[in-house]
Amino acid sequence: MAKNPAKEASVLPGFGFLATPWPRSYLNFVGRKLFRLAELVKGLGAFSLITLGVTLSQWNKAVRVIHPLIRAEIYRAGVRLLPIIAFMGFALGFVVIGQTVSLLTRVGASNYAGTVMVMVVVRELGPIATALLVLARVGTATVIELGTVRAMGEVEALEALGIDPIHYLVVPRVIGLAIAIFSLTVYFILITLFSGYLFAFFQDVALLPGQYVGQLARALRWEDFVLLILKTLIFGVTIAVVTCYEGLAKPLRQEEIAEATTRAVVQGVELTVLLDALFILFLLF
Repeated sequence: MAKNPAKEASVLPGFGFLATPWPRSYLNFVGRKLFRLAELVKGLGAFSLITLGVTLSQWNKAVRVIHPLIRAEIYRAGVRLLPIIAFMGFALGFVVIGQTVSLLTRVGASNYAGTVMVMVVVRELGPIATALLVLARVGTATVIELGTVRAMGEVEALEALGIDPIHYLVVPRVIGLAIAIFSLTVYFILITLFSGYLFAFFQDVALLPGQYVGQLARALRWEDFVLLILKTLIFGVTIAVVTCYEGLAKPLRQEEIAEATTRAVVQGVELTVLLDALFILFLLF
């Protein structure tokens, strides 16, 4: 009588979870998720390469049309978000930075205040908080706008007129979001550092403004400025590509726009956090 190897393996001692076959439903679930992830990476990669090719090949084409669109995107994603960025900077400065400076002073480590501020605010908190705020405020609007354009057949109308939809609809958003997130991040960092020290000053922390600024200046290195520029620009390009891809790359109906917006936000958050983790690993190694 033939033996069943799978049955024998299931009773072998010491194998535990390896000897027990996984449920087929779970394997199907994991397989579907991996397949969808592979499709998403393939689609985003192809869309990114197309956008890059159009940007480089048509950089000087229709500048009287494209440049005003870029300025409009910078205004929408940058200037119009200055009040909320200022509020967030003040709030985080009071809640996080001020208490950190106060705690360092109490334990006699006030000399490390500048180093902590640079590590927390300049390298991590500023870029990622600004990027996620822009994603929530502008990225969702981008998906809705482009999804509506796609559902109403306006993309086909642009192509019939000889206008490249990527050049007209995507490139201004990519450039505008990258510049806007960089500018907003610098503004956010300055507001946060100022409000944090203001909170510590109200708590009678024995740290003079000149000492605080001097610690910040000594803690900052040229790598921090390069990292800040690269992070913010890459975050801006990533958010723009994801939102434009979900709103424009696939045929959509009106009732599918809300679902596409949710997907874009989730993908934008995941990619932003993943990129930030990669930057941290790069700094560590």
